[in-house]
Amino acid sequence: MARMSYDVEAVRARFPSLTTGTAHFDGPGGSQVPARVADAVHRAMTASLANRGRVTAAERATDDIVLAARHALADLLDATPGGIVLGRSATQLTYDFARTLAKSWEPGDEVVVTRLDHDANVRPWVQVAEAVGAVVRWVDFDPATGELDPVAPTDRTRLVAVTAASNLIGTRPPLADIARATHEAGALLYVDGVHFAAHHAVDVAELGADFFVCSPYKFFGPHLGVLAADPALLEALRPDKLLPSTDAVPERFELGTLPYELLAGTTAAVDFIADLVPGDGDRRARVKRSMDAVAEHEGRLRAVLEEGLRDLPGVTVHSRAALRTPTLLLTFADHDPADAYRFLATRNINAPAGSFYAIETSRHLGLGDRGGLRVGLAAYSTDDEVARLLTALSDFLDG
Repeated sequence: MARMSYDVEAVRARFPSLTTGTAHFDGPGGSQVPARVADAVHRAMTASLANRGRVTAAERATDDIVLAARHALADLLDATPGGIVLGRSATQLTYDFARTLAKSWEPGDEVVVTRLDHDANVRPWVQVAEAVGAVVRWVDFDPATGELDPVAPTDRTRLVAVTAASNLIGTRPPLADIARATHEAGALLYVDGVHFAAHHAVDVAELGADFFVCSPYKFFGPHLGVLAADPALLEALRPDKLLPSTDAVPERFELGTLPYELLAGTTAAVDFIADLVPGDGDRRARVKRSMDAVAEHEGRLRAVLEEGLRDLPGVTVHSRAALRTPTLLLTFADHDPADAYRFLATRNINAPAGSFYAIETSRHLGLGDRGGLRVGLAAYSTDDEVARLLTALSDFLDG
């Protein structure tokens, strides 16, 4: 039913950039933006705004933008508005929270990281662990299957950092199982949901995440970062901050003035998602219905793409996990992925090559720092675009 109600052409009509004819398989690096989001940013930037407050009309308008964004993101993630922390990027938020959490760590404590993760959910934890004398434990994955090895926290583990979906090969680890083991050991679970949130409905509590980070620019919004957590957990943390800045949660974690125009765009992005599939219900219910339809649409296209790739000689697909997003990493027996990237660009097809900051993943796959060609499907991808990509790759390999 979800697929029948998902009208991809109607969705595409809302994206001005898609009128150029470019086939965008570069969504994992950042999605295209619908007019609705750009209009919301423009309205905010040209409105009468001021610093947040409740006295003047301009202050109230600004404050309302911030509160609306928190509520919209809470609906997107099935979280609590008072637990939504806003920042410049997921990387910045993770560094900030790593420094804050590590204040209570002692020599011999453990932090667990994985080789499946983007470096933004690896290096901050490795660096703060080194600073306080904590032990870093690595969890590998099977290069043949893409599946993450079992995560086994100990009584010395303070935090487990893991991705909800690999931005390089798409693997979706068993987060509920990892969360159970993490919490039984008395540790916290920090989940990088940047790649996941663009493809699946998110329920932070269901995933078992104590902290969940994502980035609106991956799901049709502006460039910023978002962290969701239980407000009670945030109350227990004491970040470094300016003396006169508020100590209220979640604002105590938000350093400096927020990008109000981008928050207006973020609310518009969540509303856009909620309206992808017609139907009744509150915004949370509509978001879930839409994202379930997106997942089905993308999953069907992924199957078509994978079938076509099997017919191309010398192509290795490194995305093989049982549960994965519609993101494929390709390498070629006799061709450089960077050459494929450049060739596809001549066909007006955007599919970049690299390791995309998942440096540990790329190295563990035996690809060094160069990675491969990353092909990412999105809510606006079509069968015709997949056919164009397969034809172009065939021509590249024949060249």
